[in-house]
Amino acid sequence: MSTVTVQGSAVSISHPEKVLFPHTGMTKAEYIGALASLAPYLLPHTTGQPLTAIRYPHGLGDEFFYQKRPPKGTPGWVSTTTDENGDAFINLDSLRTLMWLGNSAALEFHVPFCNQKGMLTSLVFDLDPSEGQTFEDVTACALSVFNTMKELGVTCYAKTSGASGLQIYIPTRRMTFEEGRTINAFFGRYFQAKYPDTVTVERLVKNRGRRLYFDYLQMGHGKSIISVYSPRAVPCGAVSMPVTWEELERGAKPCDFTLANAAKRLQKTGDLFAPMFGEGRPVPALEEILKKQTMSS
Repeated sequence: MSTVTVQGSAVSISHPEKVLFPHTGMTKAEYIGALASLAPYLLPHTTGQPLTAIRYPHGLGDEFFYQKRPPKGTPGWVSTTTDENGDAFINLDSLRTLMWLGNSAALEFHVPFCNQKGMLTSLVFDLDPSEGQTFEDVTACALSVFNTMKELGVTCYAKTSGASGLQIYIPTRRMTFEEGRTINAFFGRYFQAKYPDTVTVERLVKNRGRRLYFDYLQMGHGKSIISVYSPRAVPCGAVSMPVTWEELERGAKPCDFTLANAAKRLQKTGDLFAPMFGEGRPVPALEEILKKQTMSS
């Protein structure tokens, strides 16, 4: 057991030599150090958000569980926040809370799609490969989405999930889940019709074949998504990282961005997801699609 002082409070690190990522050999002490370097970028996107952490007490490859509520023994300096239903969650709003979570072997940090009023903070297209597909297939679809949005005058941003997929974010006005689902469903069907051999909105895995899943249903009440700049529980220790469209065109992959190199990259790029902050503005092309889809339903 070792103790470090963070923001005036003592944070204990138990078993600092424990290996959390066997593939890379990263120990708990090294992991917590990597989290500290990510903190300036991660915390603005998790502060005030009901947090779902995924903990691996014995490291990656062993048992894990989801932690949604502050556990027994949570330090008094760990703040909490509530979701749209008023339930209490950990508020990941400080470096010391992040290090405390790291000490508990929390390897992933997930946040909801909505704010405390139940309104969407961004539109999100979640692109997941099916068995037999590669990340190149995901990238090809994402670039098609980007080009279509560009033609519509819609600005969008991409990040790796840190695992096998990509997520595309569109800053817009605050929307209800129903409005967002209507727009996402429209584009899901559109891309399925345009690329029937490679894209599907089919929910059943057995019926997808080797087609990429355009998951418009993921953005729903009570659901969450991996936070930007969160680590992922994958062998390479990837971090969910914003990427430019040019990087995707050049073949960027999830494991290009890891706990070992993420901080160095971010010192150069800054927060590419900063446009997600704020209340947003209506996007004319999306408002028109929403209007037409609502009238036709």
